[in-house]
Amino acid sequence: MAAVEPDSKMVEAPCALEVSTPVGRFAPSPTGDLHFGSLVAAVGSFLDARARQGQWLVRIEDIDPPREVAGAAERQLAALAKFGMTPDRPIMYQSRSRLRHEAALDQLLDLALAYPCGCSRKDLPPDGIYPGTCRSGIPEGRQPRSVRFAVGESEVAFDDRALGLQRQVPARQSGDFIIRRADGLIAYQLAVVIDDAAAGVTDVVRGADLLDSTARQILLQRALGFSTPRYLHLPVIVDANGRKLSKSRAADPVAALPAGATLALALEALGHPPPPGCQNLASLWTWALEHWKPARIPLGPVTVHDGRVESYTP
Repeated sequence: MAAVEPDSKMVEAPCALEVSTPVGRFAPSPTGDLHFGSLVAAVGSFLDARARQGQWLVRIEDIDPPREVAGAAERQLAALAKFGMTPDRPIMYQSRSRLRHEAALDQLLDLALAYPCGCSRKDLPPDGIYPGTCRSGIPEGRQPRSVRFAVGESEVAFDDRALGLQRQVPARQSGDFIIRRADGLIAYQLAVVIDDAAAGVTDVVRGADLLDSTARQILLQRALGFSTPRYLHLPVIVDANGRKLSKSRAADPVAALPAGATLALALEALGHPPPPGCQNLASLWTWALEHWKPARIPLGPVTVHDGRVESYTP
């Protein structure tokens, strides 16, 4: 049971379809208010689409009710609007695609590219990499809990527009991964692939904390017959102690600073510090859209402290 061709040890990402209009997206989970790290991702995806006369979409990834915070989605959308980011199509809600997700899951099971699994988290080895315990059938005494996708042994190579050539081997990084959870919910990796394809997304611009998900998503795209979008991973925003700003107790610029100052800080974190004359939202967006160049994006984590960018890896 393999998710890739048995005679291939290298899986090159399929080329994205050539289209006249780039389509990008921002896809937050409604687990809290928009924080500065998410704002940077939103700004990067917005600029990358609009600077090329493309479309920018927003999808609320509301398929994990236990983690969702009441009213968070509405506050996230209001925050985006406050910064002048309005999507080019109606807001999408991932929970409304459940039938599409289930159909894809059934397709993978029918193709023997996925299988039921009776293991729980406590059954994993210390490295967390699933060893394939149920790949040939659930061991006696266990009941099916989740569904896993069989990754095969191949290396997946893809070109990131900011980070360059990336090589990942999902078998060594995660093993066969869950696409339907034990609680019956569709897992992130499968849902995001299906919804991006359904929306015609050509460019995925997101934080580098999701970089290690890319190869798994490419394998799912291949298995389901989807084209692979172009990827651009943005630097993670950290505090002075190296903790993700979203998990830090440090003052978040989104709440602590005026909108114009926060947008200017986000642009600086993306390697695009605006000139002194740009102070309000309109002038900042005009300048940023004219000067957007992915090659200027920092490669490593960006440290933000006390409302300013302190360091980043160029």
